[in-house]
Amino acid sequence: MNKPILSHHFTTRQPSSIRLSQIEFLKRTDGVEAINVAIGNVSLPMHPAMIERMKTLTDEGSPFSEGVVSYSPSMGAPEANIAFKNIIASSGFDTANLRTIVTDGGSMAMELMILGVCGAAGADEKPLMLIDAVYTNYISLAERTGRKTVSVRRTLLASGQFSMPDIAEIEEVIKKNRPGALLVIPYDNPTGHFINIDMLTALAKLCVRYNMWLVSDEAYRELFYTEEAVSSIWAIDDALVKGIEGRRISIESASKVWNGCGLRVGALVTDNQEFYNKALAEYTSNLCANTIGQYIFGALAHEKHEDIRNWYQQQREYYKPMMNEVREGLIKRLPGIIVSSPSAALYSVIDVRDIAKPSFNSKDFVLYCAKKGSIEIDGKNYTLLVTSMSGFYKVHDDEANPGDCQMRIAYVLPPDTMRLVPVLFEKLFHDYERLQISHHTV
Repeated sequence: MNKPILSHHFTTRQPSSIRLSQIEFLKRTDGVEAINVAIGNVSLPMHPAMIERMKTLTDEGSPFSEGVVSYSPSMGAPEANIAFKNIIASSGFDTANLRTIVTDGGSMAMELMILGVCGAAGADEKPLMLIDAVYTNYISLAERTGRKTVSVRRTLLASGQFSMPDIAEIEEVIKKNRPGALLVIPYDNPTGHFINIDMLTALAKLCVRYNMWLVSDEAYRELFYTEEAVSSIWAIDDALVKGIEGRRISIESASKVWNGCGLRVGALVTDNQEFYNKALAEYTSNLCANTIGQYIFGALAHEKHEDIRNWYQQQREYYKPMMNEVREGLIKRLPGIIVSSPSAALYSVIDVRDIAKPSFNSKDFVLYCAKKGSIEIDGKNYTLLVTSMSGFYKVHDDEANPGDCQMRIAYVLPPDTMRLVPVLFEKLFHDYERLQISHHTV
């Protein structure tokens, strides 16, 4: 009997590199416990105002008190929209001319943005310009929607710093490919790189010069660990870069700064009325974002800016020492390893190019850890789930992928658990290397 045929898109799809290790690990039945730093799944409680909302979902005065969960307007509940503007304003930015659409997480805002700034599906015109290494979901969503991407590349130096491409190099790629938009992640996932306001301003000038949209993914805004000023697309106006207003778009999220990953609430924000109108028209097919999640997040509409800024500081004070401790532990245990210095967001990139055997492959290592890895610590067996960086770079067929020697870790587990990461990575790395040697000598 004939079988129904999958589409070419489905036939060629592979799991996100971020989720791959978890998918494979869940097939195990040997009782090994996974320390999962492959996914930026924050383990801290949400903001207290959001927790209070969650506790009182069915209380009198709640829109859900009678057990009815209705659709919100497609642009999102008014309160949730105000919450996103209140958050942006808490960082000192004018929100008077901003338009917001609440979406099913930041991921849906990303997809909506791609549809709004790129050329037609299947066409080479107006690609989305990325800065590698880039959050892999942008590549995946561009593929899903049939939109082209082009990129310039950062380099991870031996010092642990990522070097940005020279502005002249970026400009040459723009001239050659004529992208519709440039995407920047100032508080960068996956690298932990902080793109400061000076660099963001220089990129904004390019967008004006070549008539491009400037898109800033600000899911981690205010999570930075340097003494510099906050960096945001909303800090750049016509007074700073003439012509930038009307071409600004940001991606917002309830997930990271607010610790509400599972709420699946994000937003697309713009100062361009026409873009907003068409984005909303497109989003009506999705009906609306999660109304319970919107209500919980909407509590932030009523928080004072000073209190919100105190929350940012609490998050920074929690993450910074933990990040430094884990990074130093990895460098101490594996001399020659390169670990990116986490200046922002919640991530580091581990690069073993100077210590691994030539046969090392990060995806293969990730799968080894997920499927077979087992390290005993204090009578208990653990493995470590990390993410291969190979999916975070756009490479040509004849080009080496820097991600083949790189893994991303997320600083999302409690500090006591994160202290196991250097130990587990060292032991699993050596076990994998020994296994590679034995395979080559058989």
